[in-house]
Amino acid sequence: MRCCAKGVKWGNEVGEEILIVDGYNIINAWPELIKLKNESLEHARDRLLDLLSNFQGSTGFVVVVVFDAHLVKRGVGSKESLPGLEIIFTQEGETADSCIERLVTLMPRDIRITVATSDWAQQRLVMGQGALRLSARELLMRIREAENQSRSSMQRGRKNNTTIHDVISADIKATLEKWRRGK
Repeated sequence: MRCCAKGVKWGNEVGEEILIVDGYNIINAWPELIKLKNESLEHARDRLLDLLSNFQGSTGFVVVVVFDAHLVKRGVGSKESLPGLEIIFTQEGETADSCIERLVTLMPRDIRITVATSDWAQQRLVMGQGALRLSARELLMRIREAENQSRSSMQRGRKNNTTIHDVISADIKATLEKWRRGK
């Protein structure tokens, strides 16, 4: 097994959903990230990871982001784990596409896998292996939709102005008041 498949934590829970993202393909498709990339590729990667981390928090998907490093001389590849995110840099001679194909092949069949890329050949290949596909544009739309839902949910919470005092019983309030007064 090559670097990209070692140690990637895909869950074993039935019904779990995993989103595999072709990192540079997405960076080169989203206007915001293209602009950032022209200033700093690192900033564009960080912004993509930030957006995907927030998306992961809203959806509960496990997100695996794969970046090409196949042109890096003597590149051994690397993997970083963050809560809900796995970030993979391929090794020298390995493309993100081949890593993604391997990941899709290795994942258990009872896990729903979606691959985000606008590479049509890659989309066809992973669909042939049973994965779903999202174009870069569709992924951006889903991220924006999740952001809007999260924002709406927060605003509804603020409008309610519900406090713990409003939801606990009188008995619990009395007990807490006694504790507060040291009685």
